[in-house]
This record gives sequence, C-alpha cells and structure tokens, in this order.
Amino acid sequence: MISKIKADYLIIGAGAMGMAFADEILTHTDATIVMVDKNFKPGGHWNYAYPFVRLHQTSMCYGVNSTELGGDRVDEIGFNKGCYELASGGECLAYFDNVMRRRFLTSGRVTYLPMCEYREDGTAVNLVSGTEYEFQVRKIVNGTYMNVTVPATRPPTYSSSGGSVVVPVNELPNVAPKYENIVIVGSGKTGMDACLFLLSNGCNPDNITWIMPSDAWMFDRFTVEPDRRFSGPCTQYAIGALTTALEASDYDNFFDLLESKELVKRMDSSVKPTRWRCATFTPVELEQLRRIKNVVRKGYLESVSPTEMICSAGTHKTPPNAVFVDCSADGLPQMPLTKVFDGNTITLQNVRMCQQVYSAGFIGNVEANVAADEDRKNELTQPVPMPYRDEDYLRCFIGNSRNMLVWLTEPAVVKWINASRIDLFSPLLDFDDPETAKNIEAMNALMEQAVPKMEALLASKKA
Repeated sequence: MISKIKADYLIIGAGAMGMAFADEILTHTDATIVMVDKNFKPGGHWNYAYPFVRLHQTSMCYGVNSTELGGDRVDEIGFNKGCYELASGGECLAYFDNVMRRRFLTSGRVTYLPMCEYREDGTAVNLVSGTEYEFQVRKIVNGTYMNVTVPATRPPTYSSSGGSVVVPVNELPNVAPKYENIVIVGSGKTGMDACLFLLSNGCNPDNITWIMPSDAWMFDRFTVEPDRRFSGPCTQYAIGALTTALEASDYDNFFDLLESKELVKRMDSSVKPTRWRCATFTPVELEQLRRIKNVVRKGYLESVSPTEMICSAGTHKTPPNAVFVDCSADGLPQMPLTKVFDGNTITLQNVRMCQQVYSAGFIGNVEANVAADEDRKNELTQPVPMPYRDEDYLRCFIGNSRNMLVWLTEPAVVKWINASRIDLFSPLLDFDDPETAKNIEAMNALMEQAVPKMEALLASKKA
C-alpha cells in the first residue's frame, strides 16, 4: 500500500531538534509539516536514555520555544542544590510526547508518522504495517544529522571473555545490588552520571573502578546559570572567557588562566585534561566524583576478563565479582560541518556551542522570519562544531562570537532572541536603552578583539 502526503516541510526525526524547528514553523507561519520518525514516541534519544539521566543544562531553557518544561524552580535538595532544576529523562520524554499531542497534532498542520523509516529515495516505510509513503514537499529538514548515540543502542567497542558481565548503563540500577564491584567504562557525561548515581545511593567509592581514557575540562554549573542580563552568570562567563583570551600569552597559559578564574575545572588537580564535552557540575558533584580513587588512566579499554582489563596503554587487574557498565558511546560525535540551507534541504546543526535544541529553534526562526536569500540565511547559521578535544573550547567560542556579531545585524534574529524562552546566554538586546546599547557596543568590540587572538592561541598549541 502506498500513501501520498503533501506538505510544506518534511522533517526527518521527531527528536528534540526536529521538534524545536517544527515549533518555530508552527508559531511563525501557516505552513504544513509531516514528521517521519523511526521511534514509537517523539523525543529521539530520550526513548533510550538510562533511567537516572538528567539534563546537564537547566530545564527552563530546554525544549521547544512555545512550551515550558517544568518551571523556573531552583533545586532545594540533592547534588544540584542552589541551581535551577534539571529535568529527568522521564520528564523530557513526557514533555515531547505532550508537545506532539497537545500542540503539534491539535494544530491540524502536522502529520506525524512514528515507527517509520525514511529512505534514501525520499520515501518512507512503516516498520510495522509495511505501508509506504511518498511525499510532495517544498523543503526537507534533516533533524537526525547530529547522530545522537546512547550506549543502549550499540554494542561495546571492546571485547569480553571468560564469562565477564558487561551491561549498558541502562542496567546499572538492576545490577548494582548484585555485584561487589562495579567498573564504569567511559569518562564522558554518561560515565560521570553513572558514578554520581552510585554514590548518591550509598555505594562505597572503593567499590567503584572508573576507566577514564582521558580527562575533560568541566563547567561549574553555577557559572553558566541563565540570567538574561549583562550582569547575569552566562553573559559574565562569556565576557570572562573572551577577556582571558586577550590576556593569555599562549595556548597553555590560556587554560591556566581559565582555571585560575574558575571558568573551567578539572577532576584531578594532577592530571591536565585533554578533552572538553560541555559537561556541567556543581561543586558538590565534583567533590563526590573525587571520592573515587580507583581511576584507571591507561587509554581506551580493548578487552575485559574476570581477571584482567587490557587497555590501549597498559593492563589493570579486574576487581573480584565485578560487573562492567558500558558508558562509552560517543553521545554526540563530531560530524562534518555542512551548509544549513542548501536548496530545498535544511540540515539542523549547532549554531551555538553545546546548544543543539536552541540551535534548531534558531534555524527555524531564520527559515520563517528572515526574508533573504540562501546566502544570508547561511551567514546567520554558521555551524559551530561539537566539542571533543580541549582545543574545541576555543573553536566553539570563535564560532559563537562570529555568529553573535552577525546576529546583531538582523532585526528578526534580535527580536527572536529577546522573546526566546530557550535562549540561555544572550541578554535582552534593547538597543533603545542607552545603558544596554552601551553594553552591546562594548561586547561587540570585545568579540572583535578576542576572535583573532583566539585563532592565534589555537595556532600556538604544541603538537
């Protein structure tokens, strides 16, 4: 059976990015949309996330622009005490389901095709019924390009033998009570979350072994709290990083200065990080993670057995009665940067560092409200790379600054930033207010000075 569907936009993927884009189109146009998604519910990777996952950024700036997630509440208990609340994975999944049912579908302008696979020939097939779909659309929006991967959706990259028990992080709550020792494999956000889950539930840190292929720089969550004023934490953080670049003598000195100003933090004072993945932690969380002393820094895990762990840079004894918890999936791999607007195709990517959902909403606004040619739209949506190595901190700040300098020249963008619920960093841009206008001018001058200096610092990095 073949079903033919006509719409203005075909969005591939009903994950957070696809939905953030669609929300802007619904808000600012009368266009029709068809969304094709392989999952049975909207929300993308949240369908597969581990049960104790939480956002690493505040709930109040996450999701689609039109619909609040949670409220502007501050956590009063727990490791996140004093910071704005972080929605759980279950809350995020329910949120996107509600947005789809109560906003998108009731608009009468969205056709949602779950359990459907989009094919290279531009058609789709229902994975259950076999129904095939053909589309007549003006534009195709790729909401899956960022290729989000979670451990539950792929096998470990290392081998196991001798009856070793290896489970995805999703199984941690089930296996934790059954084993004397727990080996956490992976040093990214997922590995950190797994360690915090164990510690928050009373696990003895001596019973945790942490395979940490490389250390990463981290943000103190208090320094990147949203407060849309020039005196707010996020804006002051950006100013601090830019001025630090101007002060730095070379690449290494730049990170030394950032750390001395507490703009970045490290796990272990004796180990200099070589990675950066935008992880945020409170001082209490960092204090908890530092309780774990069995940290194995011998490169990437290659194989495990009940007696030995073989890593790329050495071996380590496996603790007795241990379960290996895989947290090693690269959740947001670095994809080649490509044009956002390319003919009838829109490829959703970051236009602000580590802000995937915000970026998708921003691109949706440019598509809906910027009456300009494709070159201008691409000028406003220059992709910012996903961070991986420590030098990507500079690359992302360069991209952020360049984009912001262009954004301030486009009235439709400034208007959107001022009204946007999901804008985390930008202060209100009231050009008619003398004090604000003065601050904007000073910020522009700082970015124009700092960008070439940051490029020079990157070039000075020792091979």
